[in-house]
Amino acid sequence: MYKAFFGLSDNPFSIAPNPHYLFLSDRHREALAHLTYGLGETGGFVLLTGEVGTGKTTVSRCLLNQLPENTDTAFILNPSLTEQELLATLCDELSIVYDKDPSLKQLTDLLSQFLLANHEKGRNTVLIIDEAQHLRAEVLEQLRLLTNLETDTKKLLQVILIGQPELQQLLRRQELRQLAQRITARYHLLPLTLEEVGLYVQHRLKVAGRHEPLFNLRSIKALHKYSGGIPRLINLLCERALMAGYAQSKVPIDQKMVRSAAAEVLGQDIKQRSYFLPIAAGSVLALSCVIGVILWGNNSLEPDNSAASATESSVAGSVSSSQVPQSSQQENKTQVSNSSQRVLNGAIAQSRDIDTAYASILGLWDRVPYIGLSACQSAEQQGLSCFQQQGNWNSLTRLNFPAVVYLIDSQQEAFYGTVVSRHGEQLLLQLNEQQLWVDRDWFTRHFSGTFEILWKAPVSQPREIGQGSNSEQIQWLENSLAKIDHRAPRLVDGFDAKLEDKLMRFQREHGLRADAIAGSQTLVQLNLYLSAEGPRLVEARRNY
Repeated sequence: MYKAFFGLSDNPFSIAPNPHYLFLSDRHREALAHLTYGLGETGGFVLLTGEVGTGKTTVSRCLLNQLPENTDTAFILNPSLTEQELLATLCDELSIVYDKDPSLKQLTDLLSQFLLANHEKGRNTVLIIDEAQHLRAEVLEQLRLLTNLETDTKKLLQVILIGQPELQQLLRRQELRQLAQRITARYHLLPLTLEEVGLYVQHRLKVAGRHEPLFNLRSIKALHKYSGGIPRLINLLCERALMAGYAQSKVPIDQKMVRSAAAEVLGQDIKQRSYFLPIAAGSVLALSCVIGVILWGNNSLEPDNSAASATESSVAGSVSSSQVPQSSQQENKTQVSNSSQRVLNGAIAQSRDIDTAYASILGLWDRVPYIGLSACQSAEQQGLSCFQQQGNWNSLTRLNFPAVVYLIDSQQEAFYGTVVSRHGEQLLLQLNEQQLWVDRDWFTRHFSGTFEILWKAPVSQPREIGQGSNSEQIQWLENSLAKIDHRAPRLVDGFDAKLEDKLMRFQREHGLRADAIAGSQTLVQLNLYLSAEGPRLVEARRNY
């Protein structure tokens, strides 16, 4: 509805995949180069990982376009299969005919014959598996055995594994070490930088017919801040900001419009940036006996290495303007800041292994990691489920669960922590064995946009709730949405327009496809808010 007002020929920020809007950042190009090199060598396995929404699908599609014409390609989009089901699906993709209810050996033999015949005809065979973090270890091992078929110079089957970061953890398992050794190229996609966000937005506007800038510099910075550099979230925020600009008949899109869009999309008010913590260091000491650090805003140190009064020092609680001359106050403050920075840097340096963060969050649930299993597999063995999400401060605090957070230091190197607790605008962050209180500004600047929580999923749950669902399920959906919205539920006879509108609003707020069908992802989000089990960041309330 706003296309004519902004001089656009199309909707530039639809989250539906559209090859016309293909944008390759330097990181996407680098990822593409790594994968192309991996396939061009001896073959075997190629690995592409990245957070949800960072553009893994974009890279894989570009790779497909670059494959030579003598390549047969098989796609597997739903890898939650047994060994037999996976091989049967691979046969289907390659148009290999097999008998009804074939054995594992029969499928393997047919695939081997196909690969040999293809090689004799000068053709290559590539298997691409999306969402590969869901593959079972035994299925991966079956794939490895299938790639044993080779000539003196190359593998007859080349496999591209695309998945979320948990895939890296899965491949570290002891029983998969042979497969891990066959990975000829791997790349992990990070979110877009601030500069890339600006280029991304302008690129999509140009494709849609507008060559003049529509978002000013401050609005681009706000987009980067609230989206965490995740393209999918950028699209949602831009779409909502354009609607606000159209409603106000205002150009260009400014920071306030983006902030309002973030509040609507992310489902929580976005406050103005504040560089001062709401409570003093002495109050923080009362909150926890843990030795930690309070990180202040940019008024004290440089943006990428801010740290201030250490709670391990009595100076923080004792110095005040009425007791000590101003020069002495400044000297004490500098000494404490330097000491705190050393503590912080040491904690970050010891937090490069994500397994340590997962061990911490398992401990909060009174669980332990199992040797030989990934963290999520350990959690599943002990009755819990993992849930990964993209978002920001608001997404994390709204769910109110402890979380493993993916962080980036001032050198753009990854490190990992566990958010243990929250007090106002502060989070208690565990880095390896050190716990530190950090403020919202510090967290926002170092948070990559990805976090993972553990939770106790319902024992039984329908796959989806929609127009054809029974009355009990539809009423449950109405009750759940009402509870989250803090309103009285209605007695519904069916899936009416009001329920559909409420559901679509909830889906949009959480970056889900607003299709008015409560599918698996929507049901998980609903149940997370409704769950009453396990630890919380703020124990006194439930965030729904």
